[in-house]
Amino acid sequence: MRISDLLLCRWTCRHCCQKCYESSCCQSSEDEVEILGPFPAQTPPWLLASRSSDKDGDSVHTASEVPLTPRTNSPDRRCSSSDTSKSTYSLTRRISSLESRRPSSPLIDIKPIEFGVLSAKKEPIQPSVLRRTYTPDDYFRKFEPHLYSLDSNSDDVDFLTDAEILSKYQLGMLHFSTQYDLLHNHLTVRVIEARDLPPPISHDGARQDMAHSNPYVKICLLPDQKNSKQTGVKRKTQKPVFEERYTFEIPFLEAQRRTLLLTVLDFDKFSRHCVIGKVSVPLCEVDLVKGGHWWKALIPSTQNEVELGELLLSLNYLPSAGRLNVDVIRAKQLLQTDVSQGSDPFVKIQLVHGLKLVKTKKTSFLRGTIDPFYNESFSFKVPQEELENASLVFTVFGHNMKSSNDFIGRIVIGQYSSGPSESNHWRRMLNAHRTAVEQWHSLRSRAECDRVSPASLEVT
Repeated sequence: MRISDLLLCRWTCRHCCQKCYESSCCQSSEDEVEILGPFPAQTPPWLLASRSSDKDGDSVHTASEVPLTPRTNSPDRRCSSSDTSKSTYSLTRRISSLESRRPSSPLIDIKPIEFGVLSAKKEPIQPSVLRRTYTPDDYFRKFEPHLYSLDSNSDDVDFLTDAEILSKYQLGMLHFSTQYDLLHNHLTVRVIEARDLPPPISHDGARQDMAHSNPYVKICLLPDQKNSKQTGVKRKTQKPVFEERYTFEIPFLEAQRRTLLLTVLDFDKFSRHCVIGKVSVPLCEVDLVKGGHWWKALIPSTQNEVELGELLLSLNYLPSAGRLNVDVIRAKQLLQTDVSQGSDPFVKIQLVHGLKLVKTKKTSFLRGTIDPFYNESFSFKVPQEELENASLVFTVFGHNMKSSNDFIGRIVIGQYSSGPSESNHWRRMLNAHRTAVEQWHSLRSRAECDRVSPASLEVT
């Protein structure tokens, strides 16, 4: 009897470790009974639905069951063990009935979905990836040839010595020096000489002397290319001696951030000037205060066309008087047209209404300079209703006493402007309301102006 009570107590009582042997811990009260089994923490829906049916079933079982006759001598002990066994037996049957009613999780066999046409032999169809077919032209279009060219001016030039650069490009060498004056805050650049320059190149076949060059040097401090200097032209020589000094007003700290660029060019009166080569020196790598001089080998320049110069103009329109006022202030770094004495530049101003030339005026010419100061004013009568159809053509010439004047450069401002800079200047003048508007303009070639501006075709 005690062995059966012990087995029932281990599965139904929470105090079994202390009073199992005496069977005194087994009580018939339902509040001390704890069901230990594979039930979840939360009561599942199927358990809640079966409670009502279990109550009816329990009443039927208790009415029909016959109580077991205990084999004990004491009447008290016989009553308590009979009640305990009855409650545990009923609880065991309830657990077994609930376990039998608990639904089991179905096993679902999931197979991969196959797409295809019904046939005797099933073949899985995989989605195909759309790929673009590349032709050989498309493949090689991705590459940039100039990055892989052996003759390109890449950073590998920095790792070559002057002797290797000279043997590779054969453009000659340039001798120059630098010195910074801390007292007066200016940088002095001395262009001394050049040697072993290559023979000239004629682009249009108009050059007469193909054996000798007419070299000169242009100096600037990058990134500022506008404020540049230029040496004189040395005639018919491949070993020119310049011995010229130029100063740049610049603070010392700013000078260390600049790069000295010296460009050697070949003068040609009957064609455009040709760039022979260049030398660039970062000033942060040299001792400016101590100074020094160097022989540097020339390398090819990416600048194929020589700049023609710049022109500073001022425009002002008076609506009440119907007058268009033009001020030609100055020009700088004009293309040199005379080998011996530079240029004798002057500016011709022509008013074009629609496609008809109306008026022509010009400044005086200044001898032997490529940086002339004019400060001359001109006035044209233009009614307000005709202003939108007006164009001003500015042409810079080099004065020549023996033959026709030498063309240097041209720009067109107005209805048929020659570029965005010229259009912007004209638009600012129209919105200025009696205020003079100044602006620098880069000169263009005659062919470029004729191509973009019909007004350029109407003047000479």
